[in-house]
Amino acid sequence: MGADRALDWLKQAENDLLWAADTLNAGRFAQACFVSQQTAEKALKALAYKRGYDLIRSHSLLEIARSLGLSEDIVIPCKKLDLYYISSRYPDAFPSGAPFEYFTSEQAEEAVGIAELILSNVRDTFNE
Repeated sequence: MGADRALDWLKQAENDLLWAADTLNAGRFAQACFVSQQTAEKALKALAYKRGYDLIRSHSLLEIARSLGLSEDIVIPCKKLDLYYISSRYPDAFPSGAPFEYFTSEQAEEAVGIAELILSNVRDTFNE
């Protein structure tokens, strides 16, 4: 893949952020948390491809951010979004109930904000 597809990943991250915001506004908090994680993942993968990585196998934002040598200002928020990758989608992530029953508007608002932060940080590197 590589640097020639980096902009495609960035554009998809930007579009996914719109999806996350729409989902938050619709009151789908678990889904907004998941899509926020996906937004950040695609943004970080865009940066990795821009830097010449050939393949990124991880879905962990923490792992990707650390491998890119990003600052703690980005690494710490990545940890929060990583919590939503599985728990927001799969009923067996909790002892009982469906995932959507566990997520709050505050969590979803924070997740969308973190995705915006990460995307903005990555976008800045594309403009350097």
